[in-house]
Amino acid sequence: MVKSKSGRTGDLIIAFICFLLILACLLPMLNILARSLSSSEALIRNEVLLWPKGWNLTAYKLVLSDSKYTWSLAWTAILTVICTFVSMTMTIMCAYPLTYSKLKGRRFFNTLILFTMYFNAGTIPHYLLYKDLGLLNHPLVLIIPNSLSVFNMIIMRSFFYGIPESLRESAEIDGAGPVRILFSIYLPLSKPVLATLSLFYAVGRWNGFSDALMFMNDRKYHPIQLLLYNILKSVTSIEVATQEGFASAPGLSDTLQAATVMFATVPILLVYPWLQKYFISGATLGAVRE
Repeated sequence: MVKSKSGRTGDLIIAFICFLLILACLLPMLNILARSLSSSEALIRNEVLLWPKGWNLTAYKLVLSDSKYTWSLAWTAILTVICTFVSMTMTIMCAYPLTYSKLKGRRFFNTLILFTMYFNAGTIPHYLLYKDLGLLNHPLVLIIPNSLSVFNMIIMRSFFYGIPESLRESAEIDGAGPVRILFSIYLPLSKPVLATLSLFYAVGRWNGFSDALMFMNDRKYHPIQLLLYNILKSVTSIEVATQEGFASAPGLSDTLQAATVMFATVPILLVYPWLQKYFISGATLGAVRE
């Protein structure tokens, strides 16, 4: 089928807009990479744009040789895996029962869950609750409170709605129970949405630091993003630099900051190519039916 001239023009406009969006996302990363590999003198003279000037790997050597950085990265990776597994388990356990039309109180549970999307108690009540539960300064405070996203649960539930009920009915006739149906039918058919939501949860946990900032004083359990936050803050705060152990780091310069940003960003970016084939279909199919 040959497209008309106006159709080809529309495609070119869309391609140009996509190209601009790609540049808007790519250029800042290239700039950070160039700054992390450049000398301090070149950065001071503002000579670095998209290509390193005065190649220098000192910042990366400092980051990789300091146990503070490597442990923070390892702990963040462990925390991300645990949180993703727990969150996906909670999301499936919440979404799957709500697909049964015969579930008693189904409408009430749906309303109660949606209520939490619009109303939040706030930081102070959360702090007091975690204190009463003994979660403050405990690793569980970084796992339990955000283990379920209502938005992601709705996507999962909507995807489950799209699976033909005839498959479930056939399995029930053969004697399969709800758990067997979930593991034999629903989950195998839900790989796109499972991969997509896992990516959402993983990225959210990897980039999160506000909960650790407010509820975790033990620096041993600070994720990499909070360490990066403290590094950037230490540039203007001698007290923070001393507390976090950055004062002895040579430079605390833009080079070290840029290297730490790359150190904290690249690992999670490497996850995307593995889930790319599931991402688009998983993000859109769940919205076909409410």
